[in-house]
Amino acid sequence: MKYTPRRPVTNVNVSPTRPLKDFTILAGGLLAIVIAVYLALGLAVDLIVPRLSVEIEKKIGAAFTGVLAETDGLTAAPPPLQKLVDRLQETCVLLPNPVSVHIQQADSINAAALPGGHMVVTTGLLARVTSENELAFVLAHELGHVSQRDHLRGLGRMLVLITASTALLGADNSINGMIGQSVMLTELSFSRRQESRADEFALETLFCHYGHVGAATAFFKKLPQESDPGRFGHYFASHPENRLRIDHLRRLAEQRGYPSGTPRPWPDGVIDTKNY
Repeated sequence: MKYTPRRPVTNVNVSPTRPLKDFTILAGGLLAIVIAVYLALGLAVDLIVPRLSVEIEKKIGAAFTGVLAETDGLTAAPPPLQKLVDRLQETCVLLPNPVSVHIQQADSINAAALPGGHMVVTTGLLARVTSENELAFVLAHELGHVSQRDHLRGLGRMLVLITASTALLGADNSINGMIGQSVMLTELSFSRRQESRADEFALETLFCHYGHVGAATAFFKKLPQESDPGRFGHYFASHPENRLRIDHLRRLAEQRGYPSGTPRPWPDGVIDTKNY
């Protein structure tokens, strides 16, 4: 009788599973669950934020400004700057509460809206503006974020992300970074939509207040080259590419018939940035 060797049907010493394949399936399934939970809770944030009371938003804003005041030394804006924001609100922007402006000592060219009716403007931005209209556009852009409560939406989504990833994987899990990167692309796209909408809001406000949109794009031209994400980098940036934003605003102004007038000068010394 001829002997024909055959593989044993069962062998307790050899596992029939494929660890790498199993890990890939488990990791992919876990990633899909986290993203699904994140998107669902993100939708819940979008539904809850418009319904938050002004009192709750003020408490959140007080916590933010308190921390920034300690770490970055925020100070109240000088009268000319605060009055400009007040005029924009009184004439064109309807908000439930007045917005208080704060100055942050920083070389960066930036402004930001915070919960509870607060806005932060850096001394770097104030040192570079050359017209009232240019500064008004930046301020109106942030007022647009305030009117849509974009700051609360962004804060809520980030809290959802941190909570979901930490609850499922732990704070120091190595997979946490991979999941964060995957979800972050969705979050950045959401932020770009917010920025474009705020740009349009600022253009409308500029026309409403001055009767023209002169210097509407001047701010973007002064941003440092390294801060511009570039032709392809804007897909991974929170703000759209500067060139795209300028082109969009120009097309929008042309479509709506907004004239390009002469901006009002913003004289040197009106705001002494050296004292902040």
